[in-house]
Amino acid sequence: MTQTTPARHTGHPSGPRRWRRFALHYLEMVVAMFAGMFALGLLWSALGIEFSHTRDPELAYLLMAFDMSAGMAVWMRVRGHAWAATLEMCAAMFVPVVPLFPLLWVGLIDGMTVMILAHVAMFPLMLAAMLHRRDEYAHC
Repeated sequence: MTQTTPARHTGHPSGPRRWRRFALHYLEMVVAMFAGMFALGLLWSALGIEFSHTRDPELAYLLMAFDMSAGMAVWMRVRGHAWAATLEMCAAMFVPVVPLFPLLWVGLIDGMTVMILAHVAMFPLMLAAMLHRRDEYAHC
């Protein structure tokens, strides 16, 4: 007769449930990013601070990246994430312009292209930051 040992409950989800939590957290980050962009965008507009993607593409993008980062940082801190994970996620908003700004400055792309390419790049960069700490994001 074979005796089975009871499964230990570690308090952490496993298997598909773990990846559902991970995916849910990714979606939360996207929502928080847009919430920050929307809320702070309204604030800047009320204060008369507005940058054009065609006239001031660097400032327009950096302010938008800040707004998105602020929204994510607030939500991540509410969820109990450490500063290291929070700053990594915020970096995903700024890293895409590192190769794009020089292309803008030499006239190979315009401000709207910077916005589009940076936004396309930030989503996989957010995912990479989360995969780097997948245990943290799957358990929170």
